[in-house]
Amino acid sequence: MMTSEQLKKVIIPQNLRFTKYEETVPREILGEITSLSATPHVLIITGMRRAGKSTLLKQINENLFSSKQTYLNFEDEKLLSFTSEDFGAVHETFLELSEKVDVVFFDEIQNVDKWEIAIRRYHGEGIKVILTGSNASLLSREFGTKLTGRHIDIVLYPFSFREYLVFRKIELSDKDFYLPEISALLRKEFNIFFVKGGIPEYLRFEREEIIQQIYEDILIKDIIVRYGIGDERSFRELAKLLLSNPGKLFSYNKLKTNLGFGSVNTVKSYISFMENSYLLFQVEKFSPSLKKQIINNKKIYCIDNAFLNLVSFETSDNLGRKLENLVYVELRRRKYTIHYHREKYECDFVLSLKNKVVRVIQVCYQLDDDNIAREINGIIEAASFHDLGEGLILTMDQEEEKRENGIKITIAPVWKWLLKIN
Repeated sequence: MMTSEQLKKVIIPQNLRFTKYEETVPREILGEITSLSATPHVLIITGMRRAGKSTLLKQINENLFSSKQTYLNFEDEKLLSFTSEDFGAVHETFLELSEKVDVVFFDEIQNVDKWEIAIRRYHGEGIKVILTGSNASLLSREFGTKLTGRHIDIVLYPFSFREYLVFRKIELSDKDFYLPEISALLRKEFNIFFVKGGIPEYLRFEREEIIQQIYEDILIKDIIVRYGIGDERSFRELAKLLLSNPGKLFSYNKLKTNLGFGSVNTVKSYISFMENSYLLFQVEKFSPSLKKQIINNKKIYCIDNAFLNLVSFETSDNLGRKLENLVYVELRRRKYTIHYHREKYECDFVLSLKNKVVRVIQVCYQLDDDNIAREINGIIEAASFHDLGEGLILTMDQEEEKRENGIKITIAPVWKWLLKIN
């Protein structure tokens, strides 16, 4: 058991930092969290390591809760011996520091075994609980047993292009957006964002070692140690291979054979671990049959383009895939359910809301004589298949509208699309 004095040595300096004002980029998700703050539910904010979850907690506190000093980050090395039994002493320390506890913030809660028992107790006493964690499956599983229906999950991604521009102190109005000089500026900034991605710490310090370290922390702390992976070399080879092939079709069987795994289940498990840690995501082929969705080949995408540029096997012909990856992450941010279309032709993204297909999107770095027929045929087939009258092709620079086979096809630069809400 940790003593009150031991806890104070952690809680007091942490809360001083937590309540100290810092100029940060207001996260767009704050609006959603504000609307949820009045509910009695526990709020669980998940996302990749260093995506900005701790900073978001500070912003929530500053905007909604008047800087109450009830924060504890379990990534602190002084808390390595912390167990669920120590939550009682934590609460006493919070009361000693704040006199009254209405809200508690716990950062990286998954580092404590049986944490859900204490959180249920806080919730039962009417205290607002806001948590962060870096493992989606772990948090959902534990809360599913102890707080069914009493929590709301929120995913935080690295900076969007809109947030990146705020970070760069570039403010835009709707009127400015159409000025030639502003378009040139935005296009230039997008070139940077396309390569560097949106991880706040990396953008701030511009040190490649930061991305390498985040990648290592995800692999080692969030996956290898947590799940007890013995064959670290094979796991790393799989991660590197998937990172190097965003947007490409793969099968579990082929990965098993090519990398020498003992079973398909091992490959599936390793990929699910990477998904739970928000490093990689799988996309399935759209099919009305759930069974067919499961057995068809998958596509893989990465949480941020910085990993593709600094960790994967770099290839010069991968620009289109990286653009597709960037679009995929934005689609997740906009809360679409995402599939790909593949019949006679292929379309990158089939997007659904509330189990209804609402949009199809194709991504191509540059349309030219070699690929335009393929890209157009893919968007037409996907739109027709889903009874949609239009489709969108996102490119690096091109902009045009056309109609073919009764389908309205909009061709637009990715950077312009990123700055629009829908």
